[in-house]
Amino acid sequence: MTDTDADFDASPDDLAERLGAIDDDAAERRAATLRLGLEEYALEDEDRLLLEAGDFEDAESGAGAALPVLAIVGRPNVGKSALVNRILGRRAAVVEDVPGVTRDRVTYRGEWEGREFTLVDTGGWEPDASGLDAAVAAQAEIAIDLADAVLFVVDSIVGATSTDEQVVRMLRASKKPVRLVANKVDGERQEAYIGELWGLGLGEPWPVSALHGRGVADLLDEVMRMLPRESAVAKPELGGPRRVALVGRPNVGKSSLLNKSAREERVVVSDTAGTTRDPVDEQIEIAGTVWRFVDTAGIRRRTHLSQGADFYASLRTQAALERAEVAVVLFDVTEPISEADIRIVDMVLESGRALVLAFNKWDLLDDERRRYLEREIEQELAHVAWAPRVNISARTGRHLEKLVPALEAALDGWDTRIPTGKFNAFIAELTAAHPHPVRGGKQPRILFGTQAGSRPPTFVLFTTGFLDPGYRRFVQRRLREVYGFVGTPIVVNMRVRERRSRS
Repeated sequence: MTDTDADFDASPDDLAERLGAIDDDAAERRAATLRLGLEEYALEDEDRLLLEAGDFEDAESGAGAALPVLAIVGRPNVGKSALVNRILGRRAAVVEDVPGVTRDRVTYRGEWEGREFTLVDTGGWEPDASGLDAAVAAQAEIAIDLADAVLFVVDSIVGATSTDEQVVRMLRASKKPVRLVANKVDGERQEAYIGELWGLGLGEPWPVSALHGRGVADLLDEVMRMLPRESAVAKPELGGPRRVALVGRPNVGKSSLLNKSAREERVVVSDTAGTTRDPVDEQIEIAGTVWRFVDTAGIRRRTHLSQGADFYASLRTQAALERAEVAVVLFDVTEPISEADIRIVDMVLESGRALVLAFNKWDLLDDERRRYLEREIEQELAHVAWAPRVNISARTGRHLEKLVPALEAALDGWDTRIPTGKFNAFIAELTAAHPHPVRGGKQPRILFGTQAGSRPPTFVLFTTGFLDPGYRRFVQRRLREVYGFVGTPIVVNMRVRERRSRS
């Protein structure tokens, strides 16, 4: 705690009790009077829009039908991820001129001519693979089983290989609709190469250039003809499952946690740090509650120092946080809390997501390391002491069920909304007991306050002068004491306004 914070570190009082004794109607009348008083100050148009908005409601997402699923498969480095990016119209999948960059089956939402579908990118399939490559191949096979239709991508320049022929046998056994895509046909000259691909027995090859977009529109027209209106294999989208991002340093157990929660090998797991490169979305049920989990690539170092696939994976980890509502930051309890761990926590705070701290590999913790860990948590994570904490083992599944109440508590805090009357009553009682200190001969006052939004809870204070950062942190602490706000950052903004000059 800084010296400035100490100025406002008031001992606990009966603030919550006093607020509970204030009638809601009386609080609203008092807030209305304070609001009228603001007219004596020079308000901007933006201020008026905020004040006129009043209390707000957050929209709930509804249920939706199961979208048809299109899987893209093929051997390594034929351009599957490049084709995914071309279909999506953005650089979503990691692309690098090195075989094996994509390792998991990665799900995206695509759209063509007003129809939405689920697009699944897969790692390269190879026969007789071992180790990590075998796990990657298994993911590709699962993707075929869980798809309504398949695009089989081959390299038109290399031509059909023995691996391609084995993929064809696997596709025929699946009995799924398949279209053969001849990639890297950048012009008429390359079209001569696709003739031999007829020999694969999958009908006419569709010539495309994922790099330049040539032929992709015609391919998508064909895809729309082969895909059903509603998936025969995918689960219907449930009523807005809350979105959870799993984040942390490489090899802390993010993928293991997702697999154990899903009760299947949903994501490739390896002792090699950084196995996951793309975010992987999956609906998962834990203790009767459905969540949409995003398993993100481990953050190795600062983004501007990363290179190649790791650079784009770091960017997509940030994008996963933007798509998520709550982040579970995983720590490896067998290692000291590092600067990288703190940086990831701060990234979650900057994104404004709800936060849960999960300490993984708890089954490997001995008494001595536990004592050091508690000291590290107290020192390094003091700024997020409000975040729910769970001790788990992703490998064994120990205490995974405790994630549910932690996630629910964090999301409840993230969604919390305080009526304007109650918030101004809180401010009035707080400042009466602990007014802002005089600085430079002046004492700034809080004229009015309102909650401008939730997710995260964001408050705006109209003041007569600049509030010290320590006093704002004091307001945040007292908000937590009175209203909880478990698991969520709180934003307190100021708008300093001067009294109107009298003409």
